[in-house]
Amino acid sequence: MIKREWDLRRNCAIAPRQLGFFYAILCATSLAVAIGFTLRGAWFVLLFAVLEMSAVAIAFLIYARHATDREHIAMLDDYLLVELIQAQEIRQFKLDLRSVRIAVQETNKGLIDIEALGTRIEVGRFLTEWKRREFVLELRQELQRNRVSGG
Repeated sequence: MIKREWDLRRNCAIAPRQLGFFYAILCATSLAVAIGFTLRGAWFVLLFAVLEMSAVAIAFLIYARHATDREHIAMLDDYLLVELIQAQEIRQFKLDLRSVRIAVQETNKGLIDIEALGTRIEVGRFLTEWKRREFVLELRQELQRNRVSGG
């Protein structure tokens, strides 16, 4: 049974489906203008429009690939489940609640280390510094509650 869970997500301004719709409108507009110039004899405008839309497509694909990246942390009865989802690749870790230690890195990244029995996971890459501090406090409180209540 899940006692508590956190979902740490990337802050995305636009969803991948909306991005595809926006890209289609952008292509249609750009190609309409380019075809107008091509019909007047400036064929190189069409070439540059196609190159531009190709570059924009590559950038949008990279963005869309990582738009749903997240870190999911769930406290269950006897273990802490940490899932790291990046570019649709899921890595899952189960950490024994009795041996979990939490530390904040002193580097400029300031990520959160969750450690247990030799397994160390960095989380918090999608949180601001203040949100990381809040998360660390909440997680420590939940771990302490779990240890006091006996699991």
